[in-house]
Amino acid sequence: MKNAAVIYCRVSTTKETQQSSLVRQQQELEVFAKQQGYTVAARFQDQHSGYDVERDGLLEMLDFMKEHEVKCVFVQDETRLARGNARIAVLHLIQKMNAQVLTLNEAGPLALNDMDTMLLEILAIVEEYQRKLHNAKIKRGMQRAVAQGYRPQDNLKNRGNIEGAPRIDVPIEEIVRLRELGLTFQEITTTLNGLGYDVSKATVNRRYLAYEQEMST
Repeated sequence: MKNAAVIYCRVSTTKETQQSSLVRQQQELEVFAKQQGYTVAARFQDQHSGYDVERDGLLEMLDFMKEHEVKCVFVQDETRLARGNARIAVLHLIQKMNAQVLTLNEAGPLALNDMDTMLLEILAIVEEYQRKLHNAKIKRGMQRAVAQGYRPQDNLKNRGNIEGAPRIDVPIEEIVRLRELGLTFQEITTTLNGLGYDVSKATVNRRYLAYEQEMST
């Protein structure tokens, strides 16, 4: 959404007297966003502590920004967005979307200090290594399965579906086959994920236990 932005307002308590603060924040930010050349696509608010990231308004805002590719959020000041460790966590999520924060108090983009910048860089590096580790686990699980005789090209019918049709659920036969090869439920999950199946460890475990129960009756 070109030149689209969202507005986020927050107060720390649910006291009725705080309602006027929310109204004032939104009104001021509406004017500020327009002055900066943005169109307000959505407005979000919370009556909750800034030290907590589990805020309905905040989570809805982040989802909206990601879904609609909104690259700007307007707040009164950085403390309205979050406080303490939650502040860095929220800034990191916004940064991952290549979005920016504009504050009324600073009359422009939020200025980050050296510590903020360093922490955000560290978080980005950690996430990259987590991604590499996850991919390595998938590769390891696949190699182990193949080394023990598993041939996915012979068994998984929906691999390489170029027509874009919905992928079918993982056949229980594949879970059983991998289990009989000695793989753990986690290894089975990463192996199947690597083949394009969106399945969780809990689902693999549940389906296998249901299979065993059915076989025993």
